[in-house]
Amino acid sequence: MKDLKSWFTKKQLERTAELLKERGYEVFLVENREEAKNKVLSLIPQEATVGIGGSITIREIGVIEELEKRGNKVIHHWKEGLTPEQDLEIRRQELLSDVFLSSVNALTFSGEIVNMEAIGNRVAAQIFGPKKVIVVVGRNKLVVNLETAIWRIKNIVTPLNAKRLKLELPCADEGYCMNCNHPNRICRITTILEAPPSRTPFTVILVNEDLGF
Repeated sequence: MKDLKSWFTKKQLERTAELLKERGYEVFLVENREEAKNKVLSLIPQEATVGIGGSITIREIGVIEELEKRGNKVIHHWKEGLTPEQDLEIRRQELLSDVFLSSVNALTFSGEIVNMEAIGNRVAAQIFGPKKVIVVVGRNKLVVNLETAIWRIKNIVTPLNAKRLKLELPCADEGYCMNCNHPNRICRITTILEAPPSRTPFTVILVNEDLGF
């Protein structure tokens, strides 16, 4: 059964990869997180400054430690003990990195990249600022269309992230979107990339493995 699922999802990813290429993205398809890590490392020069968006996927592939080990300057705000002011300043620095490394919340079969978040630094960096953007996308992020992308983000990604962050939000209690107006609401900004930004080289690494939420 595992082999069947792997074959099936690889075929879906291959189709999506071709459509992403038609839209103008650089695309690589890999089998697992180890191959994803190695591909990321091969695409980033050792002297490059690397900004990391808020992403479980990037932490799961273990690339941050490898980048730091080989001498890259890595800028990321997921650090304990930061003041709100320090956290915000690091997020601003990520916008000016040589390479911005992150994931996405959903990717449609036709190649539309969909993200939703509260602050906006991750989606801002994917649009303009860094000299290059690389996103790593697990097969679980693949959806049929924009409607299912939004549904997935609001009813799967957001409740899980709210629970992870220990936020007192209705979706963290109920496990699905309550369309709230809570002050701590984290689904505030939605972006849809129909093609890569015209002045930002953009690479998508598709992984035939579940990664992140």
